[in-house]
Amino acid sequence: MPIVSREHPEPSPAKPHEARRMAESFGVDAQRYDQARPAYPAALVTRIADGSPGPDILDVGCGTGIAARQFQAAGCTVLGVEPDARMAGFAQARGLDVEVATFEAWQPAGRTFDAVIAAQSWHWVDPTTGNAKAAQVLRPGGRLTIFGHVYEPPAEVAEPFAAAYRRAAPDSPFSSGPARRPLDVYRAAYAKVAAGIRETGRFHDTEQWQFDWEQTYTREQWLDLLPTTGGLTQLRPEQLTGILNAVGDAIDSLGGRFTMAYTTLATTAVRTGTP
Repeated sequence: MPIVSREHPEPSPAKPHEARRMAESFGVDAQRYDQARPAYPAALVTRIADGSPGPDILDVGCGTGIAARQFQAAGCTVLGVEPDARMAGFAQARGLDVEVATFEAWQPAGRTFDAVIAAQSWHWVDPTTGNAKAAQVLRPGGRLTIFGHVYEPPAEVAEPFAAAYRRAAPDSPFSSGPARRPLDVYRAAYAKVAAGIRETGRFHDTEQWQFDWEQTYTREQWLDLLPTTGGLTQLRPEQLTGILNAVGDAIDSLGGRFTMAYTTLATTAVRTGTP
């Protein structure tokens, strides 16, 4: 599901999991993606690990392994499933066991897990198939957790970005949206995910978690992160340059850095004991 800011646009179609070209565009620069994207709150990792019946975790859409490495550091054994071979290769080089496939096509071959996680990736999975498959591979008492960041840059950064994006890509479906969106929009998206999980009839009641934190970015750091986001990975170099220049000027006007208020949201549910 698209858990991103307007500065980080994602697919607007009703079925984003069908936008395969964008879904598999993030590997264009896997190293930059891994270095620039933020990690997840330690409290979230601990809560999932401690709330699962054992250490075996399946990471759906693991990307370069940002979340997976955090779970490994917490003592878990992680298997990643990732459709982009470039992202998977980067994760494998960093010590993660990864199988290259979409979650829908992936074959568990009888394997089961204590937890299934999806970090910033569940919107690329067909929700009906994904929920059913998660239930299939979870052991009784196993935990499914879908989570991601919500981050809205300050208006002084978000508005120049939105204007530059409209100039650079006026025909993009992302160019017509507001510069910033309220947190309730994202909470509603997670509530929709929770409803889909409940519809399987194979999970106990869902829970909604929220973790608030901050991170300060320099001009260089933010301009390194921006090209890794969905609305920018497919732009032509000249389009991207114009956007980055506008955002860079905006950050310079703030003294060369700004502080981002992050919220990490999660929907989680425990597998029932029935087969």
